[in-house]
Amino acid sequence: MNRHLSEDKAESPPDLRAASWGYTARKALREFGADDCTDLAAALTYYAVLSIFPALIALVSLLSLVGQGQTTNTLTSMAEDLVPGTAMNTLGPVIENLTTAPAPGIGLVVGLLVALWTASNYVTAFSRAMNRVYEIEEGRPLWKLRPAMYLLTLVMLVLVALGAVILVISGPIAEQVGSLIGLSGVAVTIWNIAKWPVLLIAVIAAIALLYWATPNVRQPKFRWISPGAIIAIVVALLASLALGFYVANFGSYNETYGALGGVIVALLWLWVMNLALLFGAEFDAELERSRELQAGIPAEETIQLPARDTKASEKKAEKARADVERGRALRVSRGRTQDPDEV
Repeated sequence: MNRHLSEDKAESPPDLRAASWGYTARKALREFGADDCTDLAAALTYYAVLSIFPALIALVSLLSLVGQGQTTNTLTSMAEDLVPGTAMNTLGPVIENLTTAPAPGIGLVVGLLVALWTASNYVTAFSRAMNRVYEIEEGRPLWKLRPAMYLLTLVMLVLVALGAVILVISGPIAEQVGSLIGLSGVAVTIWNIAKWPVLLIAVIAAIALLYWATPNVRQPKFRWISPGAIIAIVVALLASLALGFYVANFGSYNETYGALGGVIVALLWLWVMNLALLFGAEFDAELERSRELQAGIPAEETIQLPARDTKASEKKAEKARADVERGRALRVSRGRTQDPDEV
C-alpha cells in the first residue's frame, strides 16, 4: 500500500464524503447477503447456546461468593429485561435451579473452566466470520490463534461477570451509603438510572474487542466505539423490542410448540443478536473500504489491510499445491503413481 495514500485516509466519520457513506451503506447490505451472514449467525447461535449455561454457573457461583442473598430474584429480573417474555418460561426454572445449587466455590472453578472452553469456541467461530467479512484467510498458526482467542474470551467473561456483580451488589451498597448521609432513597434512584449506562459500557467494550481482535487483519487503530458497533447495538435493541412485541401480541409459539416455545423464542432472539453483530462488522469493513477508496487506494475488490500473520495460510497453500501436483501425477500416470518426480 502506498504510504502517502494511506496517510490520506479519513481519520474520523465526519471526514467521509456523502458519496462514500452511500457506497458504504449499499455495499454493507450486499456483502451481508453475499457472505451468507444468516448462516454464520446460525453457527454463532449454536456456539452461544453451548456457552450460556457454563457461563451462568460461573456467574451464579461468583455472586454467591460475594454474599448476595437474593441472587435468584436479581438474575431473573435482569434476564426479564433482556430476554423476550416467552423465553423466560424456560430460562426462569434454570436460573432458580442453578442459584440454589450447593458448593459455589467448586461451581465457580468448574464453571469458569468450562465456560472459557465453550465460549472460546464462540469467539473462534466469530473470528472465522470476521475473516470472511474482511475477505482474508486465517493466517495465524494454531499455537498463536488459540491462546489469543482464550485470552479474549477470558477478558469478555470478566467483563460480563464484573458488569453483573456491579448490577447485583451496588443497589444495596448505594442504599447503605445513602443512608449514612441521609439520602438513601436518592442514592438508590441515582443508581437505578446509572446502572444501565454501566451495562452499556460493558457491551460497547465487548463489541469493540470482538471487532478488533478476532479478524486476521491489523486495524488502523483500536476504536472503543465505531459506527458499526453503534448500528449493532441499536439494531439489537430495536430487534429485541420488536421480537418481544410480536411474541406477546401475534406469536403462537406456546400453542404450536408447547413447552419448547420458550426455547425456540430464545434461539430466535440469539440468532437476531448475532445478525446485528455481523451487520455491524460488515458496515465497519465497508467503511474501511470507503476510507481507502476516498484516499485513492485500489480497494474495489479487496480491503487493503495487512494481515496479522500469514504462516498458516501459506502452509495451507503449499499443501494445496502439493495435492494438485500429486493429482496431476496420478492423471498422467493413469493411476500408477502419485509421486510427481516419477512422472
